[in-house]
Amino acid sequence: MYLELFKLHELPFRLSPDPQFLYLSKQHARAKAYMESTIWFTDGFVVITGEIGAGKTTLIETFLRELEADVVVAQINQTQLSPTAFLQTVLVQFGFTPFDMKKVEVLATLNQFLTEQHVAGRKVVLIIDEAQNLSYRVLEEIRMLSGIETTKEKVLRIILAGQPELNDKLNSKELIQLVQRVRLRFHLSALSSAETTSYIDHRLEVAGSQGRRIFAEDIYPTIYRYTGGVPRLINTLCDTCMMSAFGRESDVVTADDLEAALRELQWVEFAARTNRMQSMQSSQPPQLDGAAPVESGQTVGRILLASGGTTILERELRPGRLVIGRTPDNDLQIDSKFISRHHCQIVTQPDSCVIEDLNSTNGIYVKLKRVRRHNLNDGDVVLVGQHEIMYIDERSARARQSLETAEVGAEKRG
Repeated sequence: MYLELFKLHELPFRLSPDPQFLYLSKQHARAKAYMESTIWFTDGFVVITGEIGAGKTTLIETFLRELEADVVVAQINQTQLSPTAFLQTVLVQFGFTPFDMKKVEVLATLNQFLTEQHVAGRKVVLIIDEAQNLSYRVLEEIRMLSGIETTKEKVLRIILAGQPELNDKLNSKELIQLVQRVRLRFHLSALSSAETTSYIDHRLEVAGSQGRRIFAEDIYPTIYRYTGGVPRLINTLCDTCMMSAFGRESDVVTADDLEAALRELQWVEFAARTNRMQSMQSSQPPQLDGAAPVESGQTVGRILLASGGTTILERELRPGRLVIGRTPDNDLQIDSKFISRHHCQIVTQPDSCVIEDLNSTNGIYVKLKRVRRHNLNDGDVVLVGQHEIMYIDERSARARQSLETAEVGAEKRG
């Protein structure tokens, strides 16, 4: 990679939530303080919301790393569960094996465990990430758990973190009783232009820049315009910029590198696209020879996800970006220990699809060769951990269909 060229000891713009790289903007510091308050106050929930990539998970990881030894934590990331499965998952986090228990036994075990921890002088925190996916029934179970108490105080501290949809769900009439127990509620918005500059410099410094200017000063405003101050998007763009500079064997990222990165990612300015980057260029790029034109929003291709020779999922690809990884905040989640938190991404353009490794531990392979990026062709198979992804080019199929239709028409006219 480019570490030697830039004289760094770590990759500065990984997508994985590494606490040592946390940049505490005023908003992030306030959200972190709200989380920390749960240790001292037990009279209600703390709710933290933010857009995808705003830094919620990194905040949680930092909060967890700084907890004292007398704090017992259950962290839930998989939130699309039934009420009983959710309660069982909480017990698993506390070291139990509750899968043969009925719901009443699960609840009794939880009550006993929480009471025992309180008597022993330990604090118990339940942290639920991606909480916007929780069903109303599960949220009601969480409300009931929050009611477990001694004669003086509650014995379970609860933090809910999620995307803005969580606020919509909490504001619904079905959850009036739960919302009454919310003590602190904070929305984590994107970084400002000045904070974006500080964020980039902070991550470079942690990675070992020692104050050296790696990014030319004149490109920071453009980075902000194209990322909107969203940390994950900043990481993606800056990493791609550094790869461009690495290709030129330059230890300074310039405006030319930024322009090359934006072309590669096919990004438009942040204000003109959604936070998931499913944007279309105002004019279509030239089409590949033999490929049918792609209309706005039309499917470019499909991927088939397989494990052990069995197809387990099919997904259409339209212009935009699809992030694949182990955690629920990805566009496509693969729950496997061989998959990194954010493993790879597929960048789809009207005329092409490219799969890129996101600095994963186990990498991606095409024809048994590890690759950083690969232009996908019809029928390509990419090995991702112990799963296989097959790419099917829909443009080729449409081109063949158009050709066959034209040939039939010509025969009829003849």
